[in-house]
Parts: sequence; structure tokens; C-alpha cells
Amino acid sequence: MKKTGHAVCIGADVDTDMIIAGRYLRTTDKSVWVEHAFEDYDPSIAKRLKGSVIIAKKNIGCGSSREQAAVALKEAGVLAVVAPSFARIFFRNAVNVGLPVFETGEIDCTDGEPVTFDLDESWVEISGRRYPSLPLSERMKRIIDSGGLAGYWRKYK
Repeated sequence: MKKTGHAVCIGADVDTDMIIAGRYLRTTDKSVWVEHAFEDYDPSIAKRLKGSVIIAKKNIGCGSSREQAAVALKEAGVLAVVAPSFARIFFRNAVNVGLPVFETGEIDCTDGEPVTFDLDESWVEISGRRYPSLPLSERMKRIIDSGGLAGYWRKYK
């Protein structure tokens, strides 16, 4: 899976409450989550998420196990999340909803830079600079290719 998008750059230790605040979880209407994504971190981000690749510093998705954070990003049209490290439950939630994740070294970026990634070859390229990432297992790649766990089970079981 190879795709191209634009960078949305965020800092370190962005927790799941900053991705989607708990006050918006009283509804299952995912369009509400999309509208308010990152609202407490930077209210301008939600409008830039469609077709983006989130480039984060270390420890993205820390804080809680709420899967709605990964769901909100996918529903908003985020193509992938790239970071030097992830909170493990966020990492797995992202895979489970079919959102590609890449563990790389720390990347300096500017919002809007072109980003290409290749899930099969495990790399991310930003404005021509290529960064290798830790490879995902073949099963995780199939889950992502299937659009998440539900699609994976329908396709492979």
C-alpha cells in the first residue's frame, strides 16, 4: 500500500483526550468526532485532516485506551500516523480500525509538506527525505489493507 498526502505536524505526548475530548464521546456520531478532532490541542487542525499524514513527536496516543481517537482520525480522512513512538494501545487501535502507523526516528516537518508512505516496504518520505520505519507484521498489514479488523475477519475467516 503506497499513498501520498500532506503533513500535519504535531508535538510530543499528544494524548487521546487531545485527539478527541471526552466531552464529545456521549455520541456515536463520528462526524462530531471529526469536527472536534484536536480541538483542545489546536482548533485549526480538524479542517486540515482530510488526506493528511500526521507527523508526531514521541508518544502519540498516550493517556487512555479510547479507541475513538483512532476512529476519529480515520473518519477525518487521515491516511496514516507517523511517530518515533506510540502509546501501545493507540498503536493497536489504529491498526484495528485500518489506519496505517509508522514508527520512525524523529522527523522535523512543516505543515503541508508532501508525504508519501509505503506500508509494504516500511518507509515514509517527506519532501524527498526518506525515513525507514519498523515493519508491521504481515497480519497487521492485512488488517490495515482490509480496512480494519471487521474487514479482515470477513476476508480471511
